Amino acid sequence: MPVRISAWICTVALAAGTTVFGQTPQPLTLREAVDSAVARGTRVALARADSATARAGLTQAREWPNPTLTFQYTKDTPHYHGFIEFPIDYPWLRSARIHSADLANHSAGYRFAFERAGARFDAETTYVRAQVAGEHARLSHENSIYADSLLRLAHVRREAGDASDLDVELATVTAGQSANAAAADSLAAIGAVLDLQALLGMPSDQVHVVVSDSLMLVDAMPADTATSQTLQVAAAEEALGSERAALSVAKRAAFATPSISLGVEGGDPTQPYPLPSASIIFPFPLFNQNRGQVGIEAANVSRAQAELARARRESAAAIAAAHRALNAALMRAQRDRGLLESANRVAAMSLTAFAEGAQALPSVLEARKSARDALVQYVDDVGEAAAAAAAVRLFTSKVGDQ
Repeated sequence: MPVRISAWICTVALAAGTTVFGQTPQPLTLREAVDSAVARGTRVALARADSATARAGLTQAREWPNPTLTFQYTKDTPHYHGFIEFPIDYPWLRSARIHSADLANHSAGYRFAFERAGARFDAETTYVRAQVAGEHARLSHENSIYADSLLRLAHVRREAGDASDLDVELATVTAGQSANAAAADSLAAIGAVLDLQALLGMPSDQVHVVVSDSLMLVDAMPADTATSQTLQVAAAEEALGSERAALSVAKRAAFATPSISLGVEGGDPTQPYPLPSASIIFPFPLFNQNRGQVGIEAANVSRAQAELARARRESAAAIAAAHRALNAALMRAQRDRGLLESANRVAAMSLTAFAEGAQALPSVLEARKSARDALVQYVDDVGEAAAAAAAVRLFTSKVGDQ
């Protein structure tokens, strides 16, 4: 059995789409599906919005406070007062605030990169499911044709006196069951394609595309369980750094921002010209030392530490599990190929023996069922290997890979 599995279902789906919906679905490659999912996927759009929010937060942290312009009138002389007040942003407070926002922006960037990798994973696995469903439909169609041929052969042998009515009835039942299985698998294949369309942001009320790439057995991937630079861990590390910087900001903000007030006073009959005025305002933390905000930020730091520890554990476990699933699927697929070759030879020899009257029909059906089951298992294992390889690529996505 060759490693490459035919994309026969593409032709069938094209014909079905033209007949049922009056239009020809367009072939869709795996690369096109991945690009579409990354460009139009919901999870990427949400991550992009989060990244925009983080960038806006960094811009806000770098902004300087605006001055305040005040005009006053008093009955006492001088009557008129005009002041412009400039808030003073402490350098140590400003630097900590910008540092926190910058780390939060980096964390959002890593999360965005991971969501892009996740969108690629979703597209790859959904595409593989459509390929597997298509192969199931193809195999069911071939099995239905084989069952019809066997039914005709049973009729011929009964007319020749070499088969009984029981053989004909058994062949009739088998042909009907095969036709039903083919119809069910065809609907499942169409449903898998519609699921793929929905993932790509396309209408899923009818078939617009068909998978054009062939399902192939992937190669083994090197085991890499290092999690120090994975996107999940990097995002959690930057988030922890951001929360620690935010805690520093909260502690340093116990003394509120002072301000310098500059102005003029006029309206005094004894003074022909307006007089300058200046003052410095220092808020005094008598009743509020910002303890509430400090407590909130301290809790956020504890939460970020727990999130980082969980990200490291889950990342390591996910990488190891994906590698185990990939290796197991590859081993099963390689074993399936040997079994498939033997099952196909047995099925062919059984059919020849039945045609020559040397074997009963139940033995032929059992041999054919074994051959089909072996091929279906091979297809399923190849699909599981492809999905596991996509999971390995997802969970081992490193900083700088995107």
